[in-house]
Amino acid sequence: MLNTLIWLVPALPIFAALWIGIGYLAGFNRGEIGEQPTAQIAISATAISLILMLVLDASAIMAGNAPGQIALAPWLTTGSYQVLLSFTLDNLSLAMATLVALISLLMMRFSVNYMHREAGFQRFFMIMSLFSGAMLLIVTAGNAVFAFIGWELAGVSSYLLIGYAFDRPTATQNATRAFVTNRIGDAGFIMAIFLSFSYLGGIEWPLITSEAHDPDGIGAGLIAGGFLLAALAKSAQVPFSPWIARALEGPTPSSAIFYGALMVHAGVYLVVRLQPLFEQSPMAMAALIIFGLLTMLYGYFGSLVQTDVKSVLIFSVTTHVGLMFLLCGLGLFEVAVIYMVLHAVWRAWQFLTAPSMMHDMVRPTRPVPAWLAKRRAFYTACLQRFWLDNLADALFVRPTQGLARDAQRFDEKVVNQLAGLPGSANALSSLAEWENRKGVLVEGEIGRGSGVFGKIMEWIASGLHWFEEHLVLKSGGEGLLKLIRHIGAYLTQIEMLLSQPRYLILLIAITFIVII
Repeated sequence: MLNTLIWLVPALPIFAALWIGIGYLAGFNRGEIGEQPTAQIAISATAISLILMLVLDASAIMAGNAPGQIALAPWLTTGSYQVLLSFTLDNLSLAMATLVALISLLMMRFSVNYMHREAGFQRFFMIMSLFSGAMLLIVTAGNAVFAFIGWELAGVSSYLLIGYAFDRPTATQNATRAFVTNRIGDAGFIMAIFLSFSYLGGIEWPLITSEAHDPDGIGAGLIAGGFLLAALAKSAQVPFSPWIARALEGPTPSSAIFYGALMVHAGVYLVVRLQPLFEQSPMAMAALIIFGLLTMLYGYFGSLVQTDVKSVLIFSVTTHVGLMFLLCGLGLFEVAVIYMVLHAVWRAWQFLTAPSMMHDMVRPTRPVPAWLAKRRAFYTACLQRFWLDNLADALFVRPTQGLARDAQRFDEKVVNQLAGLPGSANALSSLAEWENRKGVLVEGEIGRGSGVFGKIMEWIASGLHWFEEHLVLKSGGEGLLKLIRHIGAYLTQIEMLLSQPRYLILLIAITFIVII
C-alpha cells in the first residue's frame, strides 16, 4: 500500500509549481509580501517528497529488497499498445530519487535568501519546483514515456531559468542555444520510444532491458542508439558540449542544481538504467567510450584557459561526466553510479559557494600552464573551445533562428495582407492593389529566406507566385480576392469568439471529452 504513494513524490513539486503560477496570476502572492507563502509551498512540497522517499527507503531495507516495478493503472491504450502509469523502485531509483529530493530541498532553502527581493522571485520558485518534479519523475518512471515527460519538463525548466534575465540579449540567446541543442537529443529519445514499440511492443523498462527479446542484437542497437543520443545531448557530451557553458546565465542556485548536481547527470542515469540494453550492443558500448573520452579531453583542456570560477567549474563538470560515460562504456556501471552520486553532492556545494569564493579571492587567477603557453596553436584551440561553439551555432542555432524569421516575415507580409487580420493596416482590397505591389514582391520583400530551408521555401514561393500570376489571378480577377477577404473576415470573427471565456471553456471541455 505504501509503495502506491510513489506517484506523489514527483507530483507534489509539480502541484506546487502550478499553485505558485495560479497564485501569481490571481495576484495573492505577488511582490515582496508574496515571497514567504511562495517559498513555503515550494519547500514544503519538496520536503514531503523527501520524507516519502525516506519512508520508502526504510521500508525496502526492512523488507530486505526493493519493491521493483509498480504499475498503478493504464494511462493510454491504442490498439495493442498500452502505456501504464508505472514507477520503478529498485535500488538505483530509490537512491537517486532520495538524492534528487535532498539536493532540491537544500537548493530551495538556499534560494530563499539568495533570491530575496528579486523581481522574478515567484517565477524562479515556480520553475525550480517544476524542475524538481521533473527530475523525480525521470528517476522514478517505470517506462520510457513517463521518463520522457520528465525529460521534457526538465529541459523547459532549464530554458526558462537560463533566460531568467530575459531583458538581457545574452541570456535569451544562450537559452535558445541550450533549447535547440537539446531538441536533437529529444528526437533521439522519441525515436527510441518508437523503436521500442515497433520491436518489443512496449516501453516498460523491464521489457526494454530484457536480454531474451533480441538474439541478433539489431533492435537493441537501434534502441540503444536513440537513447544514447538523448543522453549525450542532456549531459553535454561532445559534440553537444558547448550549450552547458552558455547555460550559466541563470541564477547561481539554478546553475548548481541543473548543471552541477542533477540535470547534467540525467544522461548518465539513463545509460545506467538501460545497462542490459547497452551491453547487448557492442557498438553502443564503443560509442560510450569514444564520446566519453572526447568529452573528458574537451573539458580538461577547456578548463585550463578559463579565467572565472564558474567557467572552470562547468568545464570540470563536463570532464567528470565524460569520465562517467567512459566507465559505462567499459562496463563499470556500478562505479559510475557511485561516482555520479558523490560528484552531484560535491558539485552542488562548489557552485553554491562560488560567489563567496570570488569575493574571497586575494590573488590573481592561476596562469596558463607553461607547456600550453608554448604551444600557441593548441592554446588558441583551447581558448576557442575547439570551435565547437561556432559549429553548433552554424548547424543548429542559426538555421532555427533563420527559419523562425522567415516564418514571421511570411506571416506579416503574406497571411496578414491577404486575410486582413487585425493589425494589418495595408490589407489588399483589390486586384489593382495586388498589381501595384507586384513589383515589390518580385524584388524580394517576402520571398527571401536564409539557410537551406529558407532557400527551399524561396523556390517554392517563386513557383507559387508564377502559378498565381499566370493561372489564378488572371482568370479569377477581383472575385477571387474578394473571396479571400471574406474568408479572412470570417476567420477573424471565429478567432474573436474563441477568445471569449465561455467559448474557450467549451473548447477545452470538448477536448477533454475527445481525449477521454
